[in-house]
Amino acid sequence: MDVSLRPVRDGDLPLFFAWTADPESVRTSAFTAEDPTDRHAFDAHWSRVLADASVVMRTVLADGAVVGNAGVYGPPDSRQVTYWIDRAHWGRGLATAALRVLLGSVPERPLYARAAADNTGSRRVLEKCGFTVTGKDHGYAHARGEETDELLFTLPG
Repeated sequence: MDVSLRPVRDGDLPLFFAWTADPESVRTSAFTAEDPTDRHAFDAHWSRVLADASVVMRTVLADGAVVGNAGVYGPPDSRQVTYWIDRAHWGRGLATAALRVLLGSVPERPLYARAAADNTGSRRVLEKCGFTVTGKDHGYAHARGEETDELLFTLPG
């Protein structure tokens, strides 16, 4: 499968919203928007993201079809990666492939990432891309309505 990235287009946002409002995806991710079904909040968030020149946000394509998004954000000394793949495409290596493409286009290092400790899929993606677990955290996960353990990852320079 050919995985590529391109700039986010307005037409991608309805797909992103549907995927980030999917209850199973949200529970797995854990650390999401307070109300992932709030379209107004979603639109406001994406408006800020796309207007911020320091954010690198891309749409993930698999054989030309939109399947997710991936990006890098945050202050220069603590840039973090993020990605979201439509649940219908989980388990096919798309997140790993997309993150590798993204990392190849972003020279900054170190980079950081976070994932719910029980999100084994995200952990595998990050580790396959060279990230290592460098810490743990514990915080309130809106998607679960409870405190949740989190792993902190670093991709060294």
